Amino acid sequence: MRKLVIFDLDGTLVDAYPALIASVAYTVKRLGYPVPSATRIRRAVGRGQRFLFKPFIDGKDLGRALRIFKPHHHRALLRGVRWLPHARRVLNTLKRRGALLAIASNRPAPFTRQILRVLRAGHYFDAVRCADQVRRGKPHPQMLHDIRRRFGLSRADTVYVGDMPIDIDAGRRAGLTTIGVATGSSTLKELKAARPTVIIKDLPDLLTASV
Repeated sequence: MRKLVIFDLDGTLVDAYPALIASVAYTVKRLGYPVPSATRIRRAVGRGQRFLFKPFIDGKDLGRALRIFKPHHHRALLRGVRWLPHARRVLNTLKRRGALLAIASNRPAPFTRQILRVLRAGHYFDAVRCADQVRRGKPHPQMLHDIRRRFGLSRADTVYVGDMPIDIDAGRRAGLTTIGVATGSSTLKELKAARPTVIIKDLPDLLTASV
């Protein structure tokens, strides 16, 4: 495994869908729109909050939506987030092997920090970079470049792990070995179409992946 392993967060290491689905449904209902199914909400995840609501409300209501969503989501995350199976074991193993670990997420930093606090996970990560801390979020590779350069490591020393085509696209644009993990809302077909370096079924496969 490489010296630096950068992870996406949602769908890759953690399952925050219960909190997200509850908060989006609450927000859309408050605004008077039909409440979308849990599946539709899951499929809208990945490009940040503004894109999250785009399929469900008129653009003119986005500001109101975010004002409703944010406080509800902070509360929902207290109970509606959990580790994905084997995630902690994989992180512990990588740390024991001496790897630097980081997160690159399109979630805003306050929600990312809250998830790490709730799961008591902050000690695992040597760097965390979020979309609201850069000019352009994923699929633009800026977050990945920033993390890699922080440690003075080459592309060859770095691998990026994500569960969605947007992650794969960002990793490929950054020139990194990119691993798609089939644990999120994207289908295996969608992951394959994004052309990662390799696809793994579950996180433990990362420990033996030939990359």
